[in-house]
Amino acid sequence: VQLQAYGGGEVQPGGSLRLSCAASGRIGSVGALGWHRQTAGKQREWVASITRGENRNYADSLKGRITRSRDNIKNTVTLQMSSLKPEDTAVYYCHAYNVGDYHPSRAPDYWGRGTLVTVSS
Repeated sequence: VQLQAYGGGEVQPGGSLRLSCAASGRIGSVGALGWHRQTAGKQREWVASITRGENRNYADSLKGRITRSRDNIKNTVTLQMSSLKPEDTAVYYCHAYNVGDYHPSRAPDYWGRGTLVTVSS
């Protein structure tokens, strides 16, 4: 499974940003799709995931500020973030779990390349 992320960039505090990720390859094995993020000097942290059945989970730090959507035909997942804060600055990584493997505390089975999100005035 290959994951290609799109989006990222610089945004002012309070602004919005959309990240997208497209999965290709052995799509039939993919269960949950979503995102982690990592800031300098910290461990990569889970942000949000959507299962194939569109069960949505997200980190409390982003509660009320994100919208996730998934297109099972196009094999894409989108993360729309709003009311962004400087502490949301991070490299965001698209992830995928094999069917039956998903849990936020588990490392994903597949990673995409990171895309940088910078929240700064």
